[in-house]
Amino acid sequence: MQKRAVDIDTFMEGLVARNPGEIEFHQAVHEVATDVIPYMQKHPKYLDEQVLERLCEPDRVISFRVCWHDDDHNIRVNRGYRIQNNNAIGPYKGGLRFHPSVNQSILKFLAFEQTFKNSLTGLPMGGGKGGADFNPRGKSDPEIMRFCQSFMTELYRHVGPYTDVPAGDIGVGAREIGYMFGQYKRLTNTFSGVLTGKGLEYGGSAMRTEATGYGCVYFLIDMLEASGSSLDGKVVVISGSGNVATHAAEQSVMNGAKVITLSDSDGYIYDSDGMTKEKINWVKELKNVRRGRIKEYVNEFPSAKYIDGEKPWNVECDVALPCATQNEITIDDAKMLTKNGCIAVSEGANMPTNNDAVQHFINAKVLFGPAKAANAGGVAMSGLEMSQNSERRSWASDELSVMLREIMSGIHERCREAGTEGDYCNYAKGANIAGFKKVADAVMAFGMV
Repeated sequence: MQKRAVDIDTFMEGLVARNPGEIEFHQAVHEVATDVIPYMQKHPKYLDEQVLERLCEPDRVISFRVCWHDDDHNIRVNRGYRIQNNNAIGPYKGGLRFHPSVNQSILKFLAFEQTFKNSLTGLPMGGGKGGADFNPRGKSDPEIMRFCQSFMTELYRHVGPYTDVPAGDIGVGAREIGYMFGQYKRLTNTFSGVLTGKGLEYGGSAMRTEATGYGCVYFLIDMLEASGSSLDGKVVVISGSGNVATHAAEQSVMNGAKVITLSDSDGYIYDSDGMTKEKINWVKELKNVRRGRIKEYVNEFPSAKYIDGEKPWNVECDVALPCATQNEITIDDAKMLTKNGCIAVSEGANMPTNNDAVQHFINAKVLFGPAKAANAGGVAMSGLEMSQNSERRSWASDELSVMLREIMSGIHERCREAGTEGDYCNYAKGANIAGFKKVADAVMAFGMV
């Protein structure tokens, strides 16, 4: 039995014993518990009701076999998951990730984080996450279609517009969502808003592709403005080169910043001239159409440099936007960033900064936008897609852009209200407390369930 959350060490001892070997999940819970347990000690009703313990135990952990044929007619076997963490404030909501690294620990951390992220948006969405240890890279379209259809043949019985509404994540874009939605429609004989990130032709939302990257920069702008500064003229380093990274770069450039890096798992490019809208569009085409590698950038733009096998955190900058994957900024990276003049970090990926690095940024009074707040733009737009599906309507891009901006400003204000300490706002603490309180109050309202 897990020990009562009277202090962080006791709580984590019980959680680790109950969830052995799930390192990423332990890290995510520890980051939240560090702020939430002192808050609960001041509000003992949450301790008495064991609310944090309940939020750390998913409502449901679903694991299943996914069999499919490759193009050589070999039978291939992968493992699929759906973690339904908490639905106290709405249907489970969170992405599906197809990547070889996917395991139960990673998806439990993502579903746990998603619960608080969705709470911060102000929209009625619970937290979930799912995926499979399938790697779309190098697979043909027919292979990906067969995998997605097999995956949905099991998943369809666990999801629905009022139960659980998955979206895309790493390795799951419009192509994969289309294949899965087609199979869901075939199996259930219904056309419903069971997935978000759909194509515009069949119920998708404008702005969904841009939302996470744009939202990350909106949150950054709000942090800078609240501290008396602005993004105009700032030098920005970005990791990743997918949708989140390229749209974060795009929005940064639109606000007068100079973006000088993008990366992938092989290395990063450094463009001292700064990236233009045209260069960013070239990267989008490289990644989304040709599915190439970022090192090809220097062939198109010879003044840039490619650094193999490295991350971009040793480059001098004013702002860092980690938009690739979890734990990509270590304590050494954080120290290098602050040494080189970085004054703000806004997380576009999920938990890209490890706990020691987060604490370093806070101690150095760097403006730090945690993922559960800064990258909530994507799920916020997914929530708006759910609303459009329910109403059988479609909002225009300019309407959605205004809604996204308002949602991100609301998230910033909720974090700032809960996290301001003297002349510095600890946005990580603010996000944890504000996200927790809404879900915790809903959990308590339902009684012992």
